[in-house]
Amino acid sequence: MASSTVTPPRPDRPARPNLAFRHLRGHRSPAEFAALVRRAAREIGERVSCDARYIGRVEAGEIRCPNYAYERVFLHMFPGRTLTDLGFAPRASVRGRGARAPEEAPCAHTTRPERTTSDERNTGETGRAHKPYDTQDPYDKHHDHEESDVLRRAFMTGGGATMAAATLGPLGLAHDASADRPVRRAGASEAGALEEAVRRIRLLDDRHGADGLYRRAAAPLRAAYALLDAGTTRQTTADRLHSGAGELAISVGWLAHDSGRFDDARSHYAEALATARMTGDQGLEAHAFCNTAFLARDAGRPREAVRAAQAAQRVGRPLGSPRLMSLLALREAGGWAGLADRTGCEQALVRAQALYDRGPCDSDPEWMSFYGEAELEGLEAQCWSTLGDWPRAARHAKRAADLQDPHFSRNIALYTAELADDLARGGHPDEAAVAGIRVLDLLDQVQSSRIQTMLAGTARVLLPHRRAGGVSTFLERHASTPRMV
Repeated sequence: MASSTVTPPRPDRPARPNLAFRHLRGHRSPAEFAALVRRAAREIGERVSCDARYIGRVEAGEIRCPNYAYERVFLHMFPGRTLTDLGFAPRASVRGRGARAPEEAPCAHTTRPERTTSDERNTGETGRAHKPYDTQDPYDKHHDHEESDVLRRAFMTGGGATMAAATLGPLGLAHDASADRPVRRAGASEAGALEEAVRRIRLLDDRHGADGLYRRAAAPLRAAYALLDAGTTRQTTADRLHSGAGELAISVGWLAHDSGRFDDARSHYAEALATARMTGDQGLEAHAFCNTAFLARDAGRPREAVRAAQAAQRVGRPLGSPRLMSLLALREAGGWAGLADRTGCEQALVRAQALYDRGPCDSDPEWMSFYGEAELEGLEAQCWSTLGDWPRAARHAKRAADLQDPHFSRNIALYTAELADDLARGGHPDEAAVAGIRVLDLLDQVQSSRIQTMLAGTARVLLPHRRAGGVSTFLERHASTPRMV
């Protein structure tokens, strides 16, 4: 392990809002601006997991200077400007002697000082060994010293023992079994690590689906609740830890949900709901009810889906986010569709569209970065499919697939699979086969039991049409596709 040194403590400096960066965002919501950042990164071959929370931290002044990957992206987005023009502090003033000379910046990312535990009044910065920027690692996010990389390593390792060590060690939870040492209190760095783990899971799920991630996400969740058990001396840190643990439980629950492990998902969502109610966190409670409603719909409990979605709306209304209320109305619509209540479903869909049309706002939760016009169309397609209106379902599914940001590979596969099934059941086997083949092409990138189950259903519907050339090709490819275990 690389040795580390600690610089002398320095007084805490209050964060100054980055007004210049906020001005550049303009009328866009943080989530929309984060999408532009990700797109700009792809244009220059960078990979950053920018989301609304990151944009908020920049604007709040919590991130005083971005890491080198983000620096390249921002300078690409705003040519002719310097980091100072964008409202950031000079790198040398932030990193002190750990900073590299400016001419070295584009070549490699060197240091990632660990956060220290602010609750223990250690305000120094811990330096780490220099590590080159590895452009071959598609998951290296190049975080700077203000973005803890603890926990995220759990999703980049294969073996269970290696993963557990990488996950628990940095949090101070892995210790020699022979030593009866107490776990140290958690601080701001651990809270940041927890929040980063949630972002990491969401990013990987967007790209690759849930099946390959679920088992690997269990260790960070155990570590999160161990952190809560360790305690902290500051209420603000305790609130962040509870919120982070709850969001992580929901993320792990979603991985279980999307990979067909409904009982596990229900348990994780219930855990998040309990955490939310213990701490009075309305945002977390609304999120937990939202996912519970979705799970109930998929598990064949439509009445529970309606009740959970309505509960989420009661809790979420004071949060002031029309987009959140729009998504919750769609969850309710899915429940009504499962009950074959067309009127109730249509009313909820109209409400969802009207709320969505109010546009994004700063109150939109970070976890809703996936919710855009494509998701709205996709969820409406599922409602019409459940009601047996195949042509209407196919129109919305096609719109969803066409509108989806390429960043969300899993959702493109999902909407296209929905389209294939709707076309097949609506009497258009050739078009269904074409859509099905597009999904099969995406399965090299996406691992989702949900999508594979949908394709299997489509294949059964198309079986009587197997003499048609396109259908035959789809059925043969589908039969030769390895199934997830």
